[in-house]
Amino acid sequence: MSVLDLRERQRVDLSEVARSLAVPGLGVLLFAAVLTGLTSGAANLATGDVVSVLWKFVTGRGAADPVAHAIILEIRMPRVLLGGMIGATLAVSGAVLQALFRNPLAEPSIIGVSAGAGAAAVTMIVLGTAFGAMGTIILYALPVAAFAGGFIATMIVVAIARVNGQTPMTTILLSGIAVAALGGAIMGLMMFISNDEQLRSITFWMLGSLGGATWTTILPAIAIMSVILLAMPMLMHKLNLMLLGEREATSLGLNVDRFKYLCVALVAAGVGAAVAVSGTIGFVGIVIPHLLRMVVGPDHRILLPASALGGAALLLWADVVARTLAPPAELPIGVLTALLGAPFFLWLLRRAAREGTSW
Repeated sequence: MSVLDLRERQRVDLSEVARSLAVPGLGVLLFAAVLTGLTSGAANLATGDVVSVLWKFVTGRGAADPVAHAIILEIRMPRVLLGGMIGATLAVSGAVLQALFRNPLAEPSIIGVSAGAGAAAVTMIVLGTAFGAMGTIILYALPVAAFAGGFIATMIVVAIARVNGQTPMTTILLSGIAVAALGGAIMGLMMFISNDEQLRSITFWMLGSLGGATWTTILPAIAIMSVILLAMPMLMHKLNLMLLGEREATSLGLNVDRFKYLCVALVAAGVGAAVAVSGTIGFVGIVIPHLLRMVVGPDHRILLPASALGGAALLLWADVVARTLAPPAELPIGVLTALLGAPFFLWLLRRAAREGTSW
């Protein structure tokens, strides 16, 4: 056996090991992120406090410090749950769209959902407060408007792209660019006519944050985001067929056009719900699926669960940094994900160009 053959066999063996350890390793990373998210913040708690509070909550037995009980169950637990669900939803949505477009640069924003949600939310902030919708009304109206805007924008993109009973992915991409530009224009117009208070609310929302997470506000969004995660087993095999090409997938019995509609609708609902409660959080849906595809390969039976775990872990760790870097102030989590994701993604691009590898 030559040295080149030996090196190739070692590389294959290492890739098999990485593939087999990826999902368990990401599970451990996510567990550590959850535990750190529950213990870290403006008031640091011990792991024993978390264990005692959760034990008393589940079993009704034992003793727990009332202050720790309030911090963990009423403040940090909904935030951690929301962050994990948003990260998982964004990453899985990115993996699904990358398979549909057969392009690792695809992400949820290209189908118009982020722009539609942003335009609707910014409009609600400006017009809602202008007409006196304050307090509780605007609190609930904002996520509803953002979700509706994201879903409607995506359906408009699909309706425009559908011609003669077919929906070419290239046309969806171009329609998504146009709708995203329109959404950006609406947001710019609303910011132009807003007052200082409204502008601060718009800026905070557009930068992304988990700071408003409460049990009341997150449960509807989590229920919607759960749909795309629960649909993963149904999507895995069909997404693998889509990697072969639309013609080959059709010859193997897949109704390609109906499957596109299903995937786009799931992504629109999940991402719309995520944006509605957290604002805009970028790069999770593009970096995590691509990075994990390099580790576990293109098989969506492994890639989708790995993306869910990786996206959840990334967003929770980013939220921990956002809460602990400069307490009691919180950094916008969307800014952190961009600061982490953009350089890493540029490094991936450079690495691929240097090695001449295909994306």
